[in-house]
Amino acid sequence: MELQQHDLHHEFPEYKDAIHRLKTASHHFARLFDEYHLVNREIRRIEENEEPVTDVALEALKKQRLKLKDELHGMLRAHQA
Repeated sequence: MELQQHDLHHEFPEYKDAIHRLKTASHHFARLFDEYHLVNREIRRIEENEEPVTDVALEALKKQRLKLKDELHGMLRAHQA
């Protein structure tokens, strides 16, 4: 089974340039971006069975990733406006 890509460039291809600009211009965005990718990488390791974890822990990580993605998306939309 092929796992879906959840990095921000796959999630929001229309914001490719805005992602780059905000990463260099906003420390807050850059920190959230890095945190998002760390959580995403951890989820991917779990889903690829490289790291055993409970379903509850995996669900918590997915919720954290979604919260970060929502916040980053809001910042991207505000930047484009």
